[in-house]
Amino acid sequence: MNRALALIKASHPEPGGAVTLALTLLAVGAGHRGWAIPGIFLAVGATQLSVGWVNDWLDAPRDQLAGRRDKPIPAGAVSRRTVGIAGLIASLAVPLTAVPFGWWPTVILTVVGVFALLYDWPLKSTVFSVVPYLVAFGLLPAFVITALPGHPAPPVWLVPAGALLGGGAHFANVLPDLDDDAATGIQGLPHRLGAAGSAAAAAFLLLGATLTLVFGPPGPPSWPGWAAAAAAVVVLPIGWYVNQRAPGRRVGMFRAVIVVALIDVLLLIFSGLVV
Repeated sequence: MNRALALIKASHPEPGGAVTLALTLLAVGAGHRGWAIPGIFLAVGATQLSVGWVNDWLDAPRDQLAGRRDKPIPAGAVSRRTVGIAGLIASLAVPLTAVPFGWWPTVILTVVGVFALLYDWPLKSTVFSVVPYLVAFGLLPAFVITALPGHPAPPVWLVPAGALLGGGAHFANVLPDLDDDAATGIQGLPHRLGAAGSAAAAAFLLLGATLTLVFGPPGPPSWPGWAAAAAAVVVLPIGWYVNQRAPGRRVGMFRAVIVVALIDVLLLIFSGLVV
């Protein structure tokens, strides 16, 4: 692996890219046009690069001791210094990328960037590990809306929907890796709740996000909304049942909450925002 690819891998491109793409599609659906669409992509992408690179820079000593050869820094594919400098540049770029949209969107995105970094340190290994996800994912859709011409306020249901989706994603994301994380000294809220508690928390939060996205927008819920709510109610118990049959792997509940999270993202993107 060459250094450039290793640097990209150190940014956690899969989740970061998914968040960036989802918010860019939300921007299109909300009415952004022209230069604003790549502008939103760049701004949200900066937050994701920042949190990813700083995370791997901070975790490098622990990853080295744990023999995490799957990660670029302990594998020797890229230096810790390079990743740290990239993280610093991305972090400083976060507010700058929002400046063209105005001062209020800049403030919102700056808060998102700060809370993302607070997850990396010091909250990642504390009982408050979910808080940055709640705040950042709640405010990212608000940034997209306030960045529109005229800086409209986001719909009242949008922020809690994003926060619930982010909180659920936090618990779902760590489910398959609880044991490995605990072995490297990470003791966030999911690790304290354990596999069963984390699965229940992910399911509860994502179901809450689904219902907020279905019933939050004005007017009666659409048929796709009803279908999404029904799917969430059905898929999550199936995931729990599969987990009971194969508790060691935890893949059943993980896959179930990922399915519901994808449903929520689609509901968010195609929510027909009225601002």
